[in-house]
Amino acid sequence: MKINNKKIHTHNQKEKQNKRKILIIAIILAIIIIGTIFFIKINNKTAKTSKIGNNSSSQEIVDYILNISSYEAQIEVETKSNKNTNKYKINQQYIDNGKSVQEIIEPTNIEGVKIIKENNNLKIENTKLSITKIIENYQDITKNNLDLSTFIENYKNNSNSRFREDNNQIIMETTSIAENNYQKYETLYVSKTNGNPIKLEIKDTNQNLTINIIYNEIKINKLANDNIYAFKLYGVLKGI
Repeated sequence: MKINNKKIHTHNQKEKQNKRKILIIAIILAIIIIGTIFFIKINNKTAKTSKIGNNSSSQEIVDYILNISSYEAQIEVETKSNKNTNKYKINQQYIDNGKSVQEIIEPTNIEGVKIIKENNNLKIENTKLSITKIIENYQDITKNNLDLSTFIENYKNNSNSRFREDNNQIIMETTSIAENNYQKYETLYVSKTNGNPIKLEIKDTNQNLTINIIYNEIKINKLANDNIYAFKLYGVLKGI
């Protein structure tokens, strides 16, 4: 009995081609489904943002602040001690995958310094001097209280956290989780009109103001959502 090798080879090629087609279709469907899920989540966050306004209750605005997953802000920071007072201008960005970036604008002698925190690593960059330093296993004891996400974490994890309304502002009060006598009490002032943070005050155990943060510009769950979507979709494609 003669075996037609040519026919067998052709048949095997067709089977391989069919398997490839099925695999490609499955990958495309997976990308579409995952992309749709991310798109819906992003739209839901944007929809929640658009609902905040004059008609929102105090509780709705507080819930909105506590559910911030990402933001970009330009802030003015004033730190006070027994000896001196320092002022800074900083660009902040926080993304809900645990990454935050703070770039110093002023004073000019440290302009361009970036503090990048991701998971347990802290990376300090100086764009002028091209200096990069990585500190492994970044410990909570040195956590940066200038980050809005730190206040949110403290507020959520403190049973004594509270809020009140005064002069068209929502005033959210809590205490720091970290054992730091100079940064004990935290108060966030939020606009009742648009739900945006106005300023954050941090006081020591004697109720003396040690850090004052003014939010000149802030974008919540907006531009950063594009980054989140891009990072996650890139991760899906990379995994494929």
